[in-house]
Amino acid sequence: MRTLISEIVNKEGEKVELMGWVDVRRDHGKIIFIDLRDRSGICQLVFIVKDKELYEKADILRSEWVIKVVGRVNKRPENLVNPNLETGKYEVLAEELEILNEAKTPPIDVSGDGLEIGEESRLEYRYLDLRRQRMQKNLRLRSEGLRLIMDFLQDRGFIYVETPILGKSTPEGARDYLVPSRLHKGKFYALPQSPQQYKQLLMVAGLERYFQIARCFRDEDTRGDRQPEFTQLDLELSFTSEEEIMNLIEELLVYLAEKLAPERKLAQKQFPRMTYAEAMGKYGSDKPDIRDKRQETRDKELAFLWVTDFPLLEYSETDKKLVSIHHPFTHPKDEDIEKLDSEPKKVKARAYDVVLNGFEVGGGSIRIHQRSLQEKMFAVLGLSSKQVEEQFGHLLKAFEYGAPPHGGIALGLDRLFAVLLGEPNIREVTAFPKTGDGRDLLMNAPSEASKEQLKELGLEIKKK
Repeated sequence: MRTLISEIVNKEGEKVELMGWVDVRRDHGKIIFIDLRDRSGICQLVFIVKDKELYEKADILRSEWVIKVVGRVNKRPENLVNPNLETGKYEVLAEELEILNEAKTPPIDVSGDGLEIGEESRLEYRYLDLRRQRMQKNLRLRSEGLRLIMDFLQDRGFIYVETPILGKSTPEGARDYLVPSRLHKGKFYALPQSPQQYKQLLMVAGLERYFQIARCFRDEDTRGDRQPEFTQLDLELSFTSEEEIMNLIEELLVYLAEKLAPERKLAQKQFPRMTYAEAMGKYGSDKPDIRDKRQETRDKELAFLWVTDFPLLEYSETDKKLVSIHHPFTHPKDEDIEKLDSEPKKVKARAYDVVLNGFEVGGGSIRIHQRSLQEKMFAVLGLSSKQVEEQFGHLLKAFEYGAPPHGGIALGLDRLFAVLLGEPNIREVTAFPKTGDGRDLLMNAPSEASKEQLKELGLEIKKK
């Protein structure tokens, strides 16, 4: 039966069966040392010339070959202990060796952190890039983070609900990815920019506390450290308030930081709050980095901040009209509702963003739950009655059947994990990311569709 490498520390003197990849091979004349790597760690294998057949077989091993070894766990001599390995006090004297698969020389080095290697090479050979210890650690911590989030919220009465990936195209701030329907030619689904409308409908359904680890899709132009698809923690509560949501998220984020990044210092466990006007006036940004630049330990610090009192609307020079700063379902401050008709740009939103070390890691709001106010909001945004009915009629109809007051938030998990783990960008905590311009170099996507596929969908490609 296979033993994981990490388990040999409890098996001194026992015979074990190990499987994994050759990490490093060192030939010391009459002794060959192999560092074997599996998902749990690295250990040293020893092959001695006394067993000639086994020694000669070990002599042909090269990096990244996949092998199975049977041997006995021994303590290393004191002067040969490796303090950098959890198994550094032990080694395995090999008695049997089976080569499970040979490997070509990898086109990229997987022994270091990989940050010095060109990104295109790393993404093209991502299955190799993910073998490095740093990437394995990041994905394991991300997995642990998701488990912690789910346990935390379910312990507080939240129910996990999966919402559709194939939905309806509605204007929510970014371009939709469209999916043509084969059965209904000429019509299209849209991939969700977020589960926003579905989670509001779940509040109308009376679930009261919903959450989801949701995949989201936005067809945006290249914008630095962004991905066309990303993961967010999405949650919604009925009969709630800004205070309740912000306190809940503070507790969750402190919990995650202490569990996933215990070596880093939290500036404050109770996050400071700053209005949008204060942030723009003092820092010139609505996601300011409030760490003290004079402190030598600045990079080790985690400084969370709430930014509140955003404007509800702003004028878009591109669209030549008012647009929502967050989304059109955000509730205006109660005292500002009467200004929607006369002074819409002065209306403030019941919205809040959570910022970490200068990065926005989440945003939410109290939502509109009354049909009349939602219709007024759409009118201010310049939507005609016909457009409103076509695009949002389902939501407005639901509001007529006892929609409770509700609000929520979404946390960008890729960005959150990247900052917590001290990584320079979200691609370092994502298993299979795309390039800045949305290409998947591993799968060579996007790719062309065949003539047969296009015909079946009733589509035709017009080339310029």
